[in-house]
Amino acid sequence: MAAEGAGGVKPSQTASMPAPALRGAAGRLTRGCVHRAELVRHASCSVQADRGGAVIAVAEVRRFIADAMKAVGTAPDRAHLLADVLVEADYRGHYSHGLNRLELYVDDVSDGSCVASADPRVLRETAATAWVDGGHGLGPVVGRFSMELALSKAKEVGVGWVVAKGSNHYGIAGWYSMLALERKMLGMSFTNTSPLVSPTRSKKAALGTNPISVAVPAGKDSYVLDMATTAAALGKIEMQRRRGQPLPVGWAQGPDGAVTTDADLAYKTQCLMPLGGAEDSAGYKGYGLALMVETFCGLLSGEAQVVALRLSRLS
Repeated sequence: MAAEGAGGVKPSQTASMPAPALRGAAGRLTRGCVHRAELVRHASCSVQADRGGAVIAVAEVRRFIADAMKAVGTAPDRAHLLADVLVEADYRGHYSHGLNRLELYVDDVSDGSCVASADPRVLRETAATAWVDGGHGLGPVVGRFSMELALSKAKEVGVGWVVAKGSNHYGIAGWYSMLALERKMLGMSFTNTSPLVSPTRSKKAALGTNPISVAVPAGKDSYVLDMATTAAALGKIEMQRRRGQPLPVGWAQGPDGAVTTDADLAYKTQCLMPLGGAEDSAGYKGYGLALMVETFCGLLSGEAQVVALRLSRLS
C-alpha cells in the first residue's frame, strides 16, 4: 500500500557489514550451493579480524548471493534483486532474514516450489487498487512489482492498495515499505506466512509470523516500523540455537503447549507465541494483529488460508 506524503530518504549503506550477520552461514551455504550446482564458487571474502569475528564487504556478499541464485537457474536481474533484499536485512540488523535465508531460496528454486522465471500479472484493478497473481515466483519479484504498482496508483489518485497471491518468502517487509520513501510517500507492507504461531490458549500453530511494516518520510530521517506479530520470528530462534543460547521467556511453546526456553525444542516444535507472549501478558494483542494480516493477505488475495500453506522447510 502507498499514499502520498512529505519528504524523506532511504538510508545509504556502508561498504561492509559486521560478521554476526554472516558468521556460521557463508561456509555452510557455499557448500550447499556447490552441491546443487558446480558454478558457485566458495566465497573468497575480504575480511578483517573484529573481536574474533570478521567484516565482509557488502559487494562481496551481494556477489555471493547473486552467484548462488544464478547457479540454480535464476535470471541475473532477479538474482541481484534478491541480493539487495537480503543484504538490506543484514545491514538493518535483521540477521535472521539476510544471508541466513539464502539456502531457503536456493532450495525452493531447486525443487520447483518457487518458479524463479514467473512474471507477476494483474488479475483485476481499479484506479486505486489491484489484485496480482505472482505465479509462485520469487517473493522479492512479486513484492517489488506489487509495491511499484501501488506507488504508481498513489501518484495518480492519492492512494494505492495492491494485494498479491502466489508469492513466496519475500525477505523483510521493510524493504518494500521503504520504496515509498524515495517517492516522498507513506508505505505499508504486510505478508502472511506458513503456520508457525499458536493463537492465544492454543498449543497448535495456526497463524504465521505475519510481519507488518510502515515507512513514513520525515525530513532528513524517516520512521520505519518492521516487526513480526510474534514475540520473535522463527529465524531469531534459529540464531539462538546456533549460538547455543536459551530463549527469552514468551518466545515459543513446546509440543505440550508449555512455554519453553529450549531453543532446540522450540526450533523442532515450530510453535511460536504471539507478540506479548502468554495471555496474561497481552499475547492476544499479537494474535489479533496476526489475524488482521491474515485477513488482508490470505482472505483478500484469494490465496490459501494459512492452515493450507506449506509448512516451513527450515528444519
